Amino acid sequence: MRFDTPNGPLDAEISHLTIAGWTGRDRAAVDHHIEELAAIGVTPPSSVPLFYRVSASLLPQGDIEVLCPDSSGEVEPLIIRSGGTLYLGLASDHTDRALEATSVAASKQVCAKPVATTLWPLDDVANLDALQLTTDIEENASWTRYQEGTLAAIRPLADLIADLPDNAAMLCGTLPAIGGVRPAQDYRMALTDPATGHTIRLDYSVTTLPGIA
Repeated sequence: MRFDTPNGPLDAEISHLTIAGWTGRDRAAVDHHIEELAAIGVTPPSSVPLFYRVSASLLPQGDIEVLCPDSSGEVEPLIIRSGGTLYLGLASDHTDRALEATSVAASKQVCAKPVATTLWPLDDVANLDALQLTTDIEENASWTRYQEGTLAAIRPLADLIADLPDNAAMLCGTLPAIGGVRPAQDYRMALTDPATGHTIRLDYSVTTLPGIA
């Protein structure tokens, strides 16, 4: 995969992809969310946080196709370790919500995870907690704010990636959906550093394939 960085293009070979789930820093809020999902049939995680290993081939830099009409995206900070250096980027943990009630791990595996084409060296970011995440979705012919918050709502990234090997990537968790989780066809996501004004953007569209029985 090729990325733009402040130091020039980076060609990164990703052979190991992990989705970190249940990474909210407020444990009481995480437990409440687990209870809400359990009420609708989603099996509680065996531990918190929980790390789902998925295929590294699920990282496109563009639009995606899905089979489930009930899939939806989640804005997440992305960490890549390449050549011994850690980089920060942006990705969407697009997930099959219908399958999630049967198996969260399977729901993670069946959808591609769109990735922005820009990375920042992690050491160049002075205050990770202050970074701002947003998602807008196209809904009823207009753009609607779907997620918004800072990385302070997510466990410290250093804790999540402590065992991340080289040539590996990790999606590090997300923020609550404003108005509830729901599908959309078009997404605009951003990771902004208020100290510098720099932003990583991720825009993508979803095509739902016909389900053939």
